[in-house]
Amino acid sequence: MHPHILTLLALAPLVGGCAALMPPATAPMSTAAAVVPGSLTETTWERTVDALHAFHFSIEKENRLAGTIQTGYLTGAGLLEPWHYDSVTLGDRIESSLQPIRRRALVTLTPTESGVQVTVEVIKQRESPRGPTRHAPGVATYPGNRPVQRDLNVVLDESAPPGWITLGRDSTLERVLQSAIVAHIRR
Repeated sequence: MHPHILTLLALAPLVGGCAALMPPATAPMSTAAAVVPGSLTETTWERTVDALHAFHFSIEKENRLAGTIQTGYLTGAGLLEPWHYDSVTLGDRIESSLQPIRRRALVTLTPTESGVQVTVEVIKQRESPRGPTRHAPGVATYPGNRPVQRDLNVVLDESAPPGWITLGRDSTLERVLQSAIVAHIRR
């Protein structure tokens, strides 16, 4: 083949730009529940939490009666963060490097006759600021007409929290996380 044709074929995926990173417009696929032999015990629960911690998810809510564990939001890992496992594919890592992404997981452990049914749902969101993000010039800038305030207990916060667009379920991370949970339970 001609060398220019090979170059064009290699660059073809990049021609789409940001549109290539958009999720496909298909219905979200749910991950099938996995059944682990045994009963729902304290050890099963703690091993599930350990698997979530291995992915750097923090636990936000636990409800042992309902059998649910909900994590807090985890910022998506970019290309320079290989120690984080929430961005499973290279496309996820590139997307997280270019645009703020966050994920939240909901794990349901349901006792059944044949064992413990493990269901994982991961919701993926992209940041959508309401307008251009502007920051104050800095804390070292003081107005000349007022004396300097020496209150060291001031808590600075964002003036308006950013908005988030829900992209749907992250089925790839659901499968990987479910496999990790099942492996932790079976240990």
